[in-house]
Amino acid sequence: MSPDGMLSIGELAERAGVTVKTVRFYSDRGLLPEAARSAGGHRRYGPEALDRLRLIRSLRTLDLPVGDIDRVLDPEDVWQEDAWEDVIAGQVKQLDSQLAALRWRQAALHLLREGTAEERADRLRLIGAFLDGALPPDTAAPARFWRRVLPVRLPARQVSWILDAAVPQPPEDPTPAQVLAFARLHALVTMPCPPGHDWRPPAPERDPEYRPAVLYDGLGEAYELVVPALRTGRAPHEGEALDCFVSAYAHAHGARDTPGFRHRLSVTLDRSAHPVMDRYWRLADELAAPHAPTLGAAHDWLRAALDTELDDGGGADHP
Repeated sequence: MSPDGMLSIGELAERAGVTVKTVRFYSDRGLLPEAARSAGGHRRYGPEALDRLRLIRSLRTLDLPVGDIDRVLDPEDVWQEDAWEDVIAGQVKQLDSQLAALRWRQAALHLLREGTAEERADRLRLIGAFLDGALPPDTAAPARFWRRVLPVRLPARQVSWILDAAVPQPPEDPTPAQVLAFARLHALVTMPCPPGHDWRPPAPERDPEYRPAVLYDGLGEAYELVVPALRTGRAPHEGEALDCFVSAYAHAHGARDTPGFRHRLSVTLDRSAHPVMDRYWRLADELAAPHAPTLGAAHDWLRAALDTELDDGGGADHP
C-alpha cells in the first residue's frame, strides 16, 4: 500500500485473490468505485475497496448475477432491502426449478438402466417424445386433450376446475415408475386417431334437454363427497355421494331420479366407458400425490356404488 493508504489495481487484485481483469470489470460496471486516479491515470482504490471486493466475490460465489448485485448494493455498501428480497426469491425459485429438473433427469436415467434392451429402447422413445428438452415436463398436452374432449361452451369456471383436477402435475421428486407413467400419458393424449376410429370419449347424446353445465356442477359436488371414502378405502355404497351423482345426470337431462332412471344410467355409463379414458385415469393414479384421489377414481367408485345398489335391489326409495 502506498504512503497515502491507496491501493493500485494490481495490489487490490493480489490482496483479494482475483485477477486485475476482474477488478477492472467490476470497476467498469460501477460495482467497485475508484477513489482516485494517479498522475499517470492509473486507478487507485481506498482500503474499503478490499472489503467491498470480497463482498462482491461472496455474492458471486452464490451465483448472483452482476446485475442483481448492482441492484442490491449501493456505492456506500448500503443494502437495498426490497431489491434484496426480490433477488433472493428469484434465485431460490430458479434453484428449485433446476433441482426439479435434476430429479427428473435422475429418475429417467434410473428407468433407462432397468429392463431389457427392447424395453429401454421403447422407454427412451417415450421419454424423448414427452420431455422434448424440457425438465420437468409441462402439462400442455394433457390440458389440450381435455379441452378437446369436454363439451363445447362449458363455462370458463367449469373448464378451469376440471383442468385443475384432471391434469396431473409432474411430481417434484418422481420415481422411475412415475417418469414412465407421465411419458405414457403424454403418448396417450397426443397419439393420432386411427383412420375410421375415434378413440376420444363419445360425444354427449343428442338430447334437447341435455345441459352439460348442470351435469359438471353436480359431478364436481359428488366427487368431493366421495373423497373421504376413497381416502379410507371404504367400499362403494349408497348414500349422499351416490344420490348427488345420479341427481347430476338426472337434472342435466331434465329427468327425475327414479329406479328406472338409475337402471338406464347404469347401462349408459357401462356403454360409454372408453379404453382411452380408462387408461388415462390409471396413469393419472400413478402420478397422483398420496391420499389425493383422482376424478377417475371418484367416478369409478360412484359407478360401482350405483351397480352395487342395483344388484342389491336398492333405489326403490327414490321418487
